[in-house]
Amino acid sequence: MVQRVCVIGGGSSGLTSIKSCLEEGLEPTCFESSDDIGGLWRFKENPEADRASIYSSVIINTSKEMMCFSDFPIPANFPNYMHNSLIMDYFRMYAEHFKLTKHIRFRTKVLQVNPRSDFSQSGQWDVDIENEKGETERHIFDAVMICIGHHCHPNLPLHDFPGIDTFDGQYFHSRDYKTAEDWRGKRVVVVGIGNSGGDIAVELSRVTKQVQ
Repeated sequence: MVQRVCVIGGGSSGLTSIKSCLEEGLEPTCFESSDDIGGLWRFKENPEADRASIYSSVIINTSKEMMCFSDFPIPANFPNYMHNSLIMDYFRMYAEHFKLTKHIRFRTKVLQVNPRSDFSQSGQWDVDIENEKGETERHIFDAVMICIGHHCHPNLPLHDFPGIDTFDGQYFHSRDYKTAEDWRGKRVVVVGIGNSGGDIAVELSRVTKQVQ
């Protein structure tokens, strides 16, 4: 009997997991809570709860030669460092080429995953989901692959900033930043000099009154 595999999430890891399962003769079913593939790399103006979110100008900081899937090269006419929209184009080409989308159930939320009562013998899992109609379903799988990423919940340690409760301006995590135009002519402080902090500081410097 063909083993059934539950894949949670339809981003880059979820897509490759579906493909790998198919190559091994397994039967994958991917549950994706949104209405599209792409995960982190799908730009949206308004961040969604419990979902990664990027700003509109994001360009990947890894060359296409290093980031592409080994069995599906990125098109030669794509730039070495791709804008997020091109990464989404690449994912769509990958999913279409390997016929992955038909194995994905969109607008379906995984509620819980539990080992079955006979797990010690069967090794199977109960997976409870909420379908796009809001109805609850339970499915049995032989394996579960969790591919939900790790940028879903912003870290905003406000306790480290004494006086923030009396600050009259606006403060937020980079997850909620979308475009520099919203801050034209304003004075801005960027806390953190990682990839996002560096990107945003440079972008803001072109339109704001002052960036620190």
